[in-house]
Amino acid sequence: MSVLNKKSVEDMEVSGKRVLVRCDFNVKIDGGVITSDKRIVASLPTVQYLINKGAKVILFSHLGRPKDGFDPEFTMAPVAARLSELLGKEVLMAKDVVGESARSLAASLKDGDVLLLENVRFEKGETKNDPELSKKFASLAELYVNDAFGSAHRAHSSTTGVADYLPSAAGYLIKKEIEFMGGALENPKRPLIAILGGAKVSDKIGVIENLIDKCDTLIIGGGMAYTFFAAKGYGWGNSLCETDRIEDAKAMMEKAQAMGVKFLIPVDTKLGKEYAPDTETKIVDADSIPDGWMGLDIGPKTQELFKDAVKGAGTIIWNGPMGVSEWDNFAAGTIAVATAVAESGAVSIVGGGDSAAAIKKLGFEKKMSHISTGGGASLEFLEGKELPGIAAINDK
Repeated sequence: MSVLNKKSVEDMEVSGKRVLVRCDFNVKIDGGVITSDKRIVASLPTVQYLINKGAKVILFSHLGRPKDGFDPEFTMAPVAARLSELLGKEVLMAKDVVGESARSLAASLKDGDVLLLENVRFEKGETKNDPELSKKFASLAELYVNDAFGSAHRAHSSTTGVADYLPSAAGYLIKKEIEFMGGALENPKRPLIAILGGAKVSDKIGVIENLIDKCDTLIIGGGMAYTFFAAKGYGWGNSLCETDRIEDAKAMMEKAQAMGVKFLIPVDTKLGKEYAPDTETKIVDADSIPDGWMGLDIGPKTQELFKDAVKGAGTIIWNGPMGVSEWDNFAAGTIAVATAVAESGAVSIVGGGDSAAAIKKLGFEKKMSHISTGGGASLEFLEGKELPGIAAINDK
């Protein structure tokens, strides 16, 4: 069944109903202060829609990794305070997850009220997808909406278990992820070009294998490129190379060739003498890395090659930087790719924290069709894996 066929919050009759909404409020909190509220802001369209429709809104989420029951370090109270500011109305805060406070507050909600439960991971059964906890969640409401894409790859009580006991739908955030990423994989505007970077081939093998079957062009950069250099018989000096993955890299290039998929790896590379931001550098061709040097970015010829490859693309999926992009000395490759994607006119889907950070730093956020919010979930989606949190949502 296509992921594009899932019910959305708009397909539900929510007026006057208690609606339980799984959000992703897993924000960094430092001394009680939220350092970035991006994930809270991302939940607002769904929450505001439900308020406007006169639903009784009950929000819940995990935050961090509390070890054993309640831990003040991981309380949702700062999230409730920030939500109240963003919504311009008081968000009630339960003292527990499914205890007396949560139950009595949920029962007393009026239409348009918003309640936030305590951190779901204060309950031991959450990560075990305990049916008893799922039933307790379900007893608080009449409908369930999942809007936490970042947790959709986990089968927990709050993401999948509760959907066994309530009618369910996707919130706007998950709906957008499904439409863009699902659309790119199931019915892309062609040519479909995937750009994959990051450190390790082992992290992206499933993604590469799935995308070879779907792409017209596959572009490899970042630290994992040097494993492909090794597969071509090039030396790699002190560059990152997963020697146990060289045969896999070879097999992927052969598969792409057999299927008529363009498979591009860097033709030159920017080297550093050591792994440090201000190290001595030089640029060499891909097959000429000297001993004692390490590749830390793609070179200028590769930047041009990759830029040309994305011209005329219909859809671009980009996940992972082209080099050690947090260091200015080795950021040029990632900047070149970000610029090319932003100016391509294609449907552009960006996933992965480093790629998203590069886009933000360059002020290109508005030029991208979609920046995915889920790290691990995005990768598993691109691998073609079924995400339990999405699978659990009712079909239309």
